[in-house]
Amino acid sequence: MTVSTSKEPARISGMFDAIAARYDTLNHVLSAGLDVRWRRKLVEALALTERDRVLDVCTGTADLAMAAARGRGADGRTVVGVDFSGAMLDIGHAKLARAGLTSRVHLVRGDATALPLPAASFDAAMIAFGIRNVVDTRQGLAELHRVLRRDGRLAILEFGLPKDRRLGALYRSYFRHILPRIGRLVSRHSDAYEYLPASVSEFPSGAAFGGLLTQAGFSGVRHVSMAMGAVYLYLAHRP
Repeated sequence: MTVSTSKEPARISGMFDAIAARYDTLNHVLSAGLDVRWRRKLVEALALTERDRVLDVCTGTADLAMAAARGRGADGRTVVGVDFSGAMLDIGHAKLARAGLTSRVHLVRGDATALPLPAASFDAAMIAFGIRNVVDTRQGLAELHRVLRRDGRLAILEFGLPKDRRLGALYRSYFRHILPRIGRLVSRHSDAYEYLPASVSEFPSGAAFGGLLTQAGFSGVRHVSMAMGAVYLYLAHRP
C-alpha cells in the first residue's frame, strides 16, 4: 500500500488535531522515553542565557518550549511557541498552566513558512521533529533565518535512518510495521503513524540537510548523530 506523504497544510494540521490528545503518550512510548533526553540535549546545545528570547517552531504541545523555560538561569528567559494545530496548542496551554509557566512561555497559532513574528527578534530558535512536516522546507528555514538576530543560534532535532545496514533494516521494519500498529491502537487514527515512517524515508538527513541550512544562509552548520543515526541534532547560527 502506498502511503501519502503530502504535506498540504490542511492535511497535516488536521492529522495533528486528530492525535493531539494522545500525542505526548505516543511520543514517550514509541521512543522508549528517549524523546525527553533528546529535547534536553537540544536545549543544552543552545547554551541559553537568562535573558534570551527563544522561538520554538512546530511547538506541538509545548514540551520543548517548557524545557527551554526551565532550569538554572531561566528565570528571565521568554519562549514563544508557534504551531498551526489548534488542538495541540490547547493541550500546550493546559500544560503551561499546570507548570506555572504561562508568564514565560507564549503560544501562537501560525504557519512555519510565514511566521507571524518580526524580523531579528529572537536570540535562539529550535524545532523538534517538525521541520520534516513543513510543506516548504527551504521557506521554513528562510523564516527561521529571518526572525533570528545576528549570531542567533539554531537547533533542530529530526529523525534519520541508521547507516548500518543490519541496524537500518531492523529500524525500517520497526518503523514500517510495529510503529504504525501501536500508533493506530493508541491514537485511533489510521494515517498519522503511517505518514511518519514514510515521511522520514523521504526527508534528507545528515550532511544533506546540513546543506539546506547552509543554502538558507546559516553558518557553523554541524550535525550530531544520536540513537545510532535514528535521530540527528543540527546546530547552526545566523552570521
